[in-house]
Amino acid sequence: MAQKADAVFEGGGVKGIGLVGAISEIEKAGYVLENLSGTSAGAIVASLLAVGYSSAELKKELEQLNYNDFKDEGLLDKLGFLGKSLSIGFEYGIYEGEFFENWLEGLLVAKGKTTFGDITTGYKEEQYKYKFQAIAADITDRRLLVLPGDLRLFGLEPDEFSISRAVRMSMSIPFFFEPVELRDTSGRKHFIVDGGLLSNYPIWLLDDGTGDPPWPTFGFKLMEPDKRELKQAKRNPINNPISFLKAIVGTMLDAHDSYHISKSKGDYDRTVGIPTVITVNGVEKEIGTTDFNITQEESQALYENGVKVAKKFLETWDFDEWKKKYRQKKKAS
Repeated sequence: MAQKADAVFEGGGVKGIGLVGAISEIEKAGYVLENLSGTSAGAIVASLLAVGYSSAELKKELEQLNYNDFKDEGLLDKLGFLGKSLSIGFEYGIYEGEFFENWLEGLLVAKGKTTFGDITTGYKEEQYKYKFQAIAADITDRRLLVLPGDLRLFGLEPDEFSISRAVRMSMSIPFFFEPVELRDTSGRKHFIVDGGLLSNYPIWLLDDGTGDPPWPTFGFKLMEPDKRELKQAKRNPINNPISFLKAIVGTMLDAHDSYHISKSKGDYDRTVGIPTVITVNGVEKEIGTTDFNITQEESQALYENGVKVAKKFLETWDFDEWKKKYRQKKKAS
């Protein structure tokens, strides 16, 4: 018998295929995903699951993807270092983001669901009105945005808004991709960027920790090594202002770790932590958010990391026991 579950996916750039590996085991265990949310790469995975893709279909699509294609350059960017510097100065980002949005839109069209109105649930609660929600950051107002609901702040109708556009906002890594511009009802321009700057793991969105949920909310998190050591050498040498900015952004987006999980709400116990360290041909490597040159072998290793930890998680997961421990009030003796 199918069991319902909500799912929240952490952002992580090119590491997103690890999330797909974990979901493949959740599906095998008989869970049907009811409500989904995510940030950046997590929003990509969540949006595609929400419109009907299976983990097997997602794996196939990601295996065919060359992440370097996401680095779509405009005219300025093609002028080398000077052009990229001017692109950041004038457009606030090196890459256009159009290839990504078109790629995602094509996948959504294939399922016949392209706007948020296509994925309404029938639930009355605002947080469950749409099967998928994404996190983005409005750096103009220093505000976290939950999309599509917060589009009303800009006078936009959520039902009519493009899912691929919302995900494009959520994955707009600062300096790498040009921010998405929106104007509010007064005409003021807002710049929208990667939601990972404010909430890379929005498990709070579908379950705030105060209720007695009828089904579990699983979190899928891309975990750095438990014990980090000082690195003897930098994988991405900083030798010019562009590489310096990339290093800053990569550090910001990779800085979210297990200490951000609330043990008091039982978040740790319901989180599938997917290691981002892989071993290929006997060589151990940690995959970073912006490692666009990731190979198929490395992607496969990340996928297998997700499969392994999800299997282990499911061996001990007991929703009733989790609720007794974290949600149900103890009876007075």
